[in-house]
Amino acid sequence: MLDIKIETLLAVYEKRNFTKAAELLSLTQPAVSHHIKCLEDELETKLFIRGKGDLRPTPEGEIAVGYAKRFKAMYAKLKREVTGAEAHFNNLRIGITHTAESNFMVEVLAKFSNKKSNVSITVSTDTIKNLYDKLENYEIDLAIVEGKPHNPELYSIMLDTDYLVCVMSNDNPLAKQSMVTLNELKRERMILRLPQSATRLLFESTLESMNESIGSFNVTLEIDNIATIKDLIRKDLGVSILAKSACMDEVRKGKITVLPIENLSMVRETNIVYHKDFTHVSILKEITKLYQNTARTYL
Repeated sequence: MLDIKIETLLAVYEKRNFTKAAELLSLTQPAVSHHIKCLEDELETKLFIRGKGDLRPTPEGEIAVGYAKRFKAMYAKLKREVTGAEAHFNNLRIGITHTAESNFMVEVLAKFSNKKSNVSITVSTDTIKNLYDKLENYEIDLAIVEGKPHNPELYSIMLDTDYLVCVMSNDNPLAKQSMVTLNELKRERMILRLPQSATRLLFESTLESMNESIGSFNVTLEIDNIATIKDLIRKDLGVSILAKSACMDEVRKGKITVLPIENLSMVRETNIVYHKDFTHVSILKEITKLYQNTARTYL
């Protein structure tokens, strides 16, 4: 059983208040205070300090919470593995990026779920950084992301190669061309992903390699949701830089236009990333095969 002090630490961190944490855990407030005091004594450091109306974790407290999250996730993994030993693998937690969510990846996972009636799938969407954190802490089983992991504890299988394109309304005069130049792009209203997104980072780093800067472009709107960006583009409210895979359905239906950008090569891999001790290799093979078969229908 997971140590109650770990549960208490996480509850106090979430609620920033001993009384609220006690209510969450169905404990008394003195019991919660005692658990935190015991942890502080064991670790020989202060984990929380009182701020204005709430508690704030110390730097040491942030570290302790990070490990506590991992302990809890590891314990949950142990329970799943033990209780599901006879039924093999019956729950799969997959994290995907916003770009992966906007292509046919979710369709692939739905097909996999339909094939495996004994396996349920939970899909969550997040940034690459957060997905890697969750994967390392065993909060998810697989991550479907752009690029490869740098952590040697994480392995990957390449699903596809993708590249960034300029996306625009069919009514935009540029849509009649075969490509877009950087100078033409600088004259357009641009709707871009947030600065921390992998798409935005790749675009900016490619610009920098050509001695260009994002500051030279007319970025009028920054949005995290790709579906919203594509909707605004269809209404001719701006152009964007997105992964081609995220636009394939709309392009196939003739709703938007995608064009390459002259002299900009923005290629990247889409990978399934998993912890090296993930033992259900057959699942990875099946998802990969389903992805490849589904991709052919979009060509």
